[in-house]
Amino acid sequence: MLSITDSMAALRATSRHDWYTGYLLFIAGTGGLLYGIDVGIIAGALPYLESTASVLWHLSAQQLGFIVAAVLLGSVLSSLLAGAIADLIGRRATLLLAGVLFCVSIPVMAMAGGYTALLLGRLLQGISGGLIGVVAPLYLAECLAPQLRGRGTALFQLLLTLGLVVAALIGLYYAQQVEHAARHSDAAALFAVKDQAWRSIFWFCLIPGLAFTAGVLQLSESPRWLLQRGHIEPARRALRRSRSASVAEAELREMQLATPRTPASSTAAAASRADGPTGTATDAAAVSVRRTASTAGATPVQAGSLLNRRYIYPFLLACLILACNQATGINSILAYAVNILAQAGLPGAVANLGDVAIKVLNALMTIVALLLVDRKGRKFLLMLGSGGIVLSLLLAGLLFQSAEGRGADLRPVLQARVVNDELALSPTDLQALGAARAGGDATLLTVAYSYGDFTNVQTLRIASGAPVPTLHLSRAATVAADSVLGQLFRRLHLNPFPDPALAADAPLRIEQARAGPVPSQTHGWLVAACILGFIASFAVGPGVCVWLALSELMPTRIRSNGMSIALLINQFVSTVIAALFLPTVGRYGYAPMFYFWAGCTLLYFLAAALLLPETKGKTLEEIEAHFAR
Repeated sequence: MLSITDSMAALRATSRHDWYTGYLLFIAGTGGLLYGIDVGIIAGALPYLESTASVLWHLSAQQLGFIVAAVLLGSVLSSLLAGAIADLIGRRATLLLAGVLFCVSIPVMAMAGGYTALLLGRLLQGISGGLIGVVAPLYLAECLAPQLRGRGTALFQLLLTLGLVVAALIGLYYAQQVEHAARHSDAAALFAVKDQAWRSIFWFCLIPGLAFTAGVLQLSESPRWLLQRGHIEPARRALRRSRSASVAEAELREMQLATPRTPASSTAAAASRADGPTGTATDAAAVSVRRTASTAGATPVQAGSLLNRRYIYPFLLACLILACNQATGINSILAYAVNILAQAGLPGAVANLGDVAIKVLNALMTIVALLLVDRKGRKFLLMLGSGGIVLSLLLAGLLFQSAEGRGADLRPVLQARVVNDELALSPTDLQALGAARAGGDATLLTVAYSYGDFTNVQTLRIASGAPVPTLHLSRAATVAADSVLGQLFRRLHLNPFPDPALAADAPLRIEQARAGPVPSQTHGWLVAACILGFIASFAVGPGVCVWLALSELMPTRIRSNGMSIALLINQFVSTVIAALFLPTVGRYGYAPMFYFWAGCTLLYFLAAALLLPETKGKTLEEIEAHFAR
């Protein structure tokens, strides 16, 4: 009778442990979902933000680019500080802070009444995403049992890609709403629907944000963080939520023995227990947990100089790979997918449907990559993926070049029509210039212009049979007011932004002006096929392998500092490309942008083929010895 009672109690305890482990995986995975939404939500909102906010608040293409890139900039700032914040206030508290910041960012953006509020909301969203991206994997590594850590990391990455899918589906829903209004409403009502559409897209994201924030409240703090601060009983309770009492006690003893006062002695003691004749599986797993935590941002085991000869090569190789990873254009393509497909010839909601297909394929191919990475190896998949990306980008560039080459150059004509540094063209003027064809095919007119260092791009899509809009270029709608931040940076001679005082008397210059037929839907679907090939290649190769390669290339003594610098370079490249995307394609077209990305990815392929060693099946010590030789 006693054995039956004990068995039932053990069964209930096992069920309780499994439930908490599943809950922990779900909430941490929801963090990946929010991170994906951070990156992907702007793609669906941007077309309506561009067509309404630019009218209401006179936003330039440069300012819209900053709004898109603000998430990446916020992620850069928070990624640098995430490890220190998590060490200071705890992993759980940092995740809670990230959730709160995400929830606060939503009303700031959705209720924005100008450029500053939108930029601030996007920055908050990026800061939240950066904290989640660093601390969620760290928290999983420190809380999960050794046999579940790989599953936890995979789930976080998978839900990140699903977050992109959710963002795309939200954008598709509101694109259909806008199309319905376009068929049954007048111009004023359609404008109101578009304005409400991008605000509603942001509001919709509040639901997963609240779910994540509320869910974190039910989690325990990381037992390893608690033990580092001498909180033994809370650490024991945290372990017992996901382990049996005996396993929790054994792991707690192992953690206590592995937390001496000096990092060097901790490493020596842990290695001795793991490798000695009395070492157990639990001992080795604990050492693995500590190594994993180190790669995620914890204090490095032993300090080392990045300029040491044996470390400089793997460090520079890791930086090169992470820079090239963003120079493929992945974040810009995900963020501007709807704009790219619309420019290629897919109308309205069809472009949003293509965006959904892109995000779904990204999630599916991520699953394929997780199945292949330990079978085929990192080097093989990076070469396969980067080679496919080069081919896809080149084909997309050729398609855009063929479409953009048919446009008529109107720059000299428009420059001659400038009066008092302004240009105002009525629908009749546009038709007379050939930019709008009465009763003919739809036309796309793109005008890039500048006042000093202030640049802007206006794109008019003139549909057949629809009212022809007015083109108006003015200094007031282009030159932004000065800011305290801009004045501060200029005093330091570091300001990357233009000076309004220098543009006050600068003449209006038409940098580029082209008018041509809107590409056909067939052309749009061909470009969509190229983008899908790009996404499939990225997901199966760089999307997963780059993070494994990064953590495996960095030697233990420089891993913490080295990864911080490499990740900073990664985010910096992504931010610059996203900020310059709209002004660049407005002035030069989409083809040069795709060719530039293809060139960077070719460098990526060569680095993977010629410089990167295969790390599959090798210990970290073997990889470090390879570079030491």
